[in-house]
Amino acid sequence: QVQLVESGGGLVEAGGSLRLSCAASGSIFSINSMAWYRQAPGKQRELVASITTGGSASYADSVKGRFTISRDNAKNTVYLQMNSLKSEDTAVYVCNADVTRPPVSGGLRPRGNYWGQGIQVTVSS
Repeated sequence: QVQLVESGGGLVEAGGSLRLSCAASGSIFSINSMAWYRQAPGKQRELVASITTGGSASYADSVKGRFTISRDNAKNTVYLQMNSLKSEDTAVYVCNADVTRPPVSGGLRPRGNYWGQGIQVTVSS
């Protein structure tokens, strides 16, 4: 199958920076879009940023100008550079990938959506 492993979270003071990484491994033919979501206590999961294979990125209004998503296709890894962090950025950040798996019998290439386990980001005010 496919595994997504996040790293880089932790505790940071307001105004500080963190860089999250998410590495995909396993049965991968290609990775289509990749994204970061977050979920704060008592709130619904929200899309923070996403990026296409070609590098086209989009962001939630709440993080525009502060967060940057990027990816290294050779490493099957997506990053989230978070600057000027605020207390309201505190959440569990979860990586997501739309993956095409290697061909199976008949030439079909299964496609699936996969999630990491999440990583805590805490911003102290």
